Amino acid sequence: MTTDLPLSPWPVGGGVCGELVRNLDWSRSSVGPIDSWPMHLRIKVSSLLNSPIPQVLMWGPDHVMIYNDSYAEIAGNYHPRALGGTVPEIWPEIWDWNRQILERGFRGEVQAHREHSMVLHRKGVPETVVFDLFYTPIYNENGSRVDGVLCTVLDITQSVHAREALAESRAELYHLSDALPILVAFLDKTLTFRFANQCYLEVFGLEIEQVIGKQISDILGATQAELTQEMLGNALAGETVNVDAIVRLPGDRPRAFEMRCLPRKTRDDRIDGVYMILIDIEDRKQTETRLRDSNDRFHAAVEAIHSILWTNTADGRMSGEQRGWASLTGQAFEEYQDYGWSNAVHPDDRASSIEAWQRALETTTTFEWEHRVRCIDGEYRIFAIRAVPTLNGQGRIKEWVGVHTDITEQRLGEAQLQAQAEDLQRQVSHRERAEEQLRRLNETLEARVAEEIEQHRKTEQALHRAQKMESMGQLTGGVAHDFNNLLQVINGNLQMLAKDVEGDPRASQRVENALSAVSRGAKLASQLLSFGRRQPLEPRVIQPCRLVSEMDELLRRSLGEAIEVQVVVPDGLWNICVDRAQLESALLNLAINARDAMDGPGLLTIEMSNTRLDEVYAAVAGDVSAGDYVMLAVTDTGCGMTPEVLERIFDPFYSTKPEGRGTGLGMSMVYGFVKQSGGHVSVYSEPGEGTTVRIYLPRSENEEDTDVPLFDGPVVGGSETILVVEDDEAVRGTVVDLLTSLGYNVLTARDAQAGLAVVESGLHIDVLFTDVVMPGGLSSRDMARRAQEIMPGLGVLFTSGYTENSIVHGGRLDPGVELLSKPYPREALARRLRHVIANAQQVRSAITEDRAAQPGERPEPAAGRPVSILLVEDNALIRADTAFMLEDMGHAVAQAGKAAPALGKLQEQSFDLLLTDLGLPDMNGNDLAQKAVEMQPGLAVVYATGDSDLPAGCPRQTVLLCKPYGEDQLRGAVQEALARLG
Repeated sequence: MTTDLPLSPWPVGGGVCGELVRNLDWSRSSVGPIDSWPMHLRIKVSSLLNSPIPQVLMWGPDHVMIYNDSYAEIAGNYHPRALGGTVPEIWPEIWDWNRQILERGFRGEVQAHREHSMVLHRKGVPETVVFDLFYTPIYNENGSRVDGVLCTVLDITQSVHAREALAESRAELYHLSDALPILVAFLDKTLTFRFANQCYLEVFGLEIEQVIGKQISDILGATQAELTQEMLGNALAGETVNVDAIVRLPGDRPRAFEMRCLPRKTRDDRIDGVYMILIDIEDRKQTETRLRDSNDRFHAAVEAIHSILWTNTADGRMSGEQRGWASLTGQAFEEYQDYGWSNAVHPDDRASSIEAWQRALETTTTFEWEHRVRCIDGEYRIFAIRAVPTLNGQGRIKEWVGVHTDITEQRLGEAQLQAQAEDLQRQVSHRERAEEQLRRLNETLEARVAEEIEQHRKTEQALHRAQKMESMGQLTGGVAHDFNNLLQVINGNLQMLAKDVEGDPRASQRVENALSAVSRGAKLASQLLSFGRRQPLEPRVIQPCRLVSEMDELLRRSLGEAIEVQVVVPDGLWNICVDRAQLESALLNLAINARDAMDGPGLLTIEMSNTRLDEVYAAVAGDVSAGDYVMLAVTDTGCGMTPEVLERIFDPFYSTKPEGRGTGLGMSMVYGFVKQSGGHVSVYSEPGEGTTVRIYLPRSENEEDTDVPLFDGPVVGGSETILVVEDDEAVRGTVVDLLTSLGYNVLTARDAQAGLAVVESGLHIDVLFTDVVMPGGLSSRDMARRAQEIMPGLGVLFTSGYTENSIVHGGRLDPGVELLSKPYPREALARRLRHVIANAQQVRSAITEDRAAQPGERPEPAAGRPVSILLVEDNALIRADTAFMLEDMGHAVAQAGKAAPALGKLQEQSFDLLLTDLGLPDMNGNDLAQKAVEMQPGLAVVYATGDSDLPAGCPRQTVLLCKPYGEDQLRGAVQEALARLG
């Protein structure tokens, strides 16, 4: 018994090119209808379409091209027109080369051309590429003739360039190594010196001829050579070795070095020698030794105490491993964490102990108490407790250090003394002596512990200063990221709570107060990112004199009437491209610092000028490139600064102001923002003479950007499906609640790998909403890219507490990336989702709809003069697709991606109709239309947007075109808009 199964369309699979082969009308080419293809052609086509290697088959006497998806990337802009086209038609620029190759191929020759360079025009401009090319003749079924030639193409352009760059870099090694403050040498496979840089020679007191050609023992001595021999041998075996070692220099001087042995490989991947690099770490080792000695003394002091030592956090919680408490009570680690320690206190003493402990926390005073504790053997014993708070520089508690001293025998003795008067007196005396001993012990303990902690703190500060600049960026980024995640959870839940308490004024006010606190927390996180230079900037071209003029009222209100403000601005001041909000914050910080330095009446001068920093200045400064800059200087008549203060002015959290009058972040923020913007900061100050801070920001040749108005329309949800990828469970739960409240269907994943698995499952998804920073080997950007390959046109919205270089480079967002920074309000999430969904729907329509009109099917142009249309859309794919449809209708189309160039076109020529998106990057589309109608009153207007209603204040002749739209909807909207104006 057999069952007839339906046949799959041929060819099977093949991706995009497979679908094109199945649907193309091959009867128009020399290959003929696909159903009549010979078996050897069908076998070869099926094979190449499903091959991951770029391949193209050139068939028949006119060389018709059939290729796979991998070759489509090589074809560039020629795809998909090249599929079914002929070689001379598609590749005219290299036809002379291909003609000779194909003649030889059709004669049956197998050819290979490695590293062949040629110039192609596949992207509209000449482009030099390097390929490995392999040509195979394809014989007919009986082998009597060659019917086609199969070409396998490997693009090795980048590899060749990289190899050439590597060769150049190796040539520069000898010059660069002499400039490095490290010891660099190269030894061949026999461990003979073939190179040593100048630093190496100076440290060992040798001349170059005393090193080259010598063995390792000749330079380092027999003992050191024996220790180094094994490391060099491992490096020759292909291993990278990195160890700390003591090297004895001439004069028998031991010194600590970090020794790195790196194998050097030839082009054919053979190891021909070893680089031996020595980095002086003597100072670091001494610091580590001092820190270790301090820790050892601290641990010895703890072990010398006969009482039970423990530590608590600032809010009174037991945290981390507490070996003394665990040995006393028998509680496991999880049992005594937080307030779990109180479970070991006698039930009758527990409430009073906690109450007394809370009073000590509130008053920041020494805690002294007695209570009974259940010991590891199950017996309750009486303990005297003394805990001392340690404070930071701001007077806040860092932690509590306390002891439990067993006084069971003492207290039992008191009970016996009550029965016998004679014994009572003796026991009282004993108790007083014991208490005096306890008091002296505790006082001594407090002093010794405080002394050790202080010594420990000083040692840690010394080590911290040595590593501060390297670790600050990591610290601030991590703190801001985690803090913003926490704020997002709080913010989301507060917004959901606000809906639940509507109608209750007191509760609503409390929620509003909490939301204000979240905003202040977000500002603090932004400050941390700013001085860590991890703030994703949104630079725009601005005129600095206009910015200062608009800040005039704010500056004078912040400085007070006692300070005179003078602004000096020259004519013809250049534009700059910076984040406007960050620059305003920097100027305000400088003005407030100046006010505090003057501490009363004074003069604040803000001066701006065009300037050029030459090569000499750049070389002296060391952190700026020569070029044109706009200089903004803030000068005060205050107390000035000493050289010691001036040296630390940009250190985070460093401040000379009294306690409570500054965080020490202001100048660090200024420095971080300016450096992230490609600029330079210099400070000049003398005690008693005032201070001048000069900010240099790179000149911009572009025109000033128009201010983008804030959209305040209604919040709109939807019924689409959103995939939320977020590793923080609390944040993920909050986002799900927010999206569900807006009507969306929500899918979730805890990391990028799980998110990709959801996409690959085939479930319908409209938008991928993902955090930037993801655990695991797959980044969120790679996940989004692969998801869009699986689901072309999938909308992607990123979110993060801060961004790493996955989507931000040079402190600026990558083009086309949609980012919603944490914490975000419900309204911002709703509006950004509608924008992303609308654009994604239009992109999917452009991808799936076949716009390629067959010969004879192109519509006739409209009679008379074509309609002149100005199309404004920031998404390049949507803009190109819409322009193609309008031109097919017979209209004349001018295109713009932003409002600024669109306004320029409106000044240069007249149009019949304006078709614009509302969510433009530099201006709201509604404001653009209003200005356009003022410039050309007879202009018809069409809004192409994801919104379902026209915004308030739009021109009366406006027609709404909802995304996604097709050709019929577009034609109808254009006709209706033109009809409204007659």
